[in-house]
Amino acid sequence: MEQSVRTTRMLRALLPPWAHERIGATPAQPSYVADDGFPAEMSVNWSGAHPELRVLFDGLGHDVAPPPESGFRRLQRVHETFTVRGGRPSPAPLWHSIAWRPPSRIVHKTYFGLYPWPHAHREIAVAEAMDRLGMARAWDDARRRIEAVEGNREIEFFAVDLADEAEARVKVYYRNHGAGLAEVNRVAAVALRHDAEDARVAYQTLAGDREDAGEAALSCLAFRSGLDRAAESTTYLRLPDLAASDEEAVERTAALLHREGVDPGRFRLLTAALAPGPLTETRILELVSYRTAGRRGDVTTYFRFPVYDRSLTPVDLA
Repeated sequence: MEQSVRTTRMLRALLPPWAHERIGATPAQPSYVADDGFPAEMSVNWSGAHPELRVLFDGLGHDVAPPPESGFRRLQRVHETFTVRGGRPSPAPLWHSIAWRPPSRIVHKTYFGLYPWPHAHREIAVAEAMDRLGMARAWDDARRRIEAVEGNREIEFFAVDLADEAEARVKVYYRNHGAGLAEVNRVAAVALRHDAEDARVAYQTLAGDREDAGEAALSCLAFRSGLDRAAESTTYLRLPDLAASDEEAVERTAALLHREGVDPGRFRLLTAALAPGPLTETRILELVSYRTAGRRGDVTTYFRFPVYDRSLTPVDLA
């Protein structure tokens, strides 16, 4: 109980000013985070001895500054690149996340949303940011490899881990359009550490009998200092499109966790506790991601809660 109280206080201190406002019947400013406009999601990574809890939230125009010890200098090096002063058509929306895996310390991350811009501006901004971080060669390599993979995709986010350690990552997210499972696997194979066969089985477990990756599957390439190539890749599949209900989505995810050597019991309990009704009727398990980077059970489950009536506040994800 004491730990729960301490964590709640910490979260309240880190959230932007909108966290203290009443939710209301409709979002005052619809967010791109969820398709009903709610500006936050919760996720859990199931690898390791203890799951990692993550909360991601949209700043909605508020500048949320992480603690100085969290690698803020790294963020300062690229921040201007994603603003009007950096030559962009508008400031990139800022998302932030905090991740906590007991007993480790809190990890902070910042995401620049590139989705409002023309594609050319996204490409230019990412290239400039990677150059400022000393990762231009790795980005050039990844970009060439990505362009060699047939299909339709666009850069959607640029993200930085706010830490000074060598393990801190810089990440570029692609949204795939009309992709098959084989295509997203080829995109993931751009990274240095990727097991294509393990990934193929994992994707198929989540997709069931379908060969396509569903609506708007995401591909994330992670870059680390000292490497001239993308280090790792993560693929995100959207379960509401691939499964008939949360019940089916949970069963497929549980099967993947079991295959990865993770007891799915806690995942089942968590989903049942978060769902507002029977799993046969709900849609809160939005994304499941899978990464093959030498760590078993690297599966993350993303929960988005039905806060608003979607028919009243549609958010365009095109």
